[in-house]
Amino acid sequence: MTLIPHLACRKAADAIDFYPRAFGAEAVNAYRFPDGTLMHAELRIGDALFMLGEAAPEHGCPGPLEIGGSPVTLHLRVDDCDAAFARALDCGCNAQMPPEDMFWGDRYAVVVDPFGHRWSLASFVREVLPQEIERAGAEFCGKA
Repeated sequence: MTLIPHLACRKAADAIDFYPRAFGAEAVNAYRFPDGTLMHAELRIGDALFMLGEAAPEHGCPGPLEIGGSPVTLHLRVDDCDAAFARALDCGCNAQMPPEDMFWGDRYAVVVDPFGHRWSLASFVREVLPQEIERAGAEFCGKA
């Protein structure tokens, strides 16, 4: 069994060009309707596939821009969070959270791409014991 995210967005054909530049994705395939609109594409980042298609609210498939943002975050494990964050911003993403060393042991940042999808970027910094994560999480949330 495999879980493969399927993203819908306005101007999905532009996203096929954007995701390789911003996140290092590789386009595996793309199928278009006769008018050039993207019907379906598969892209790969590392060993993970994701699918992409044009938002079609009239068919029950809105994109994040049609519904005011996405409740889903795509988490991308990277070698260098700061470099990945800078690359994403240079390509047109908006910063939602700049890189920061987090209590669970990652350097972590969040961006929103021009199509409305939210991406978290994380690099491993240090090993943290589960009880330390719980304590630090409570402090982080002001409940310690």
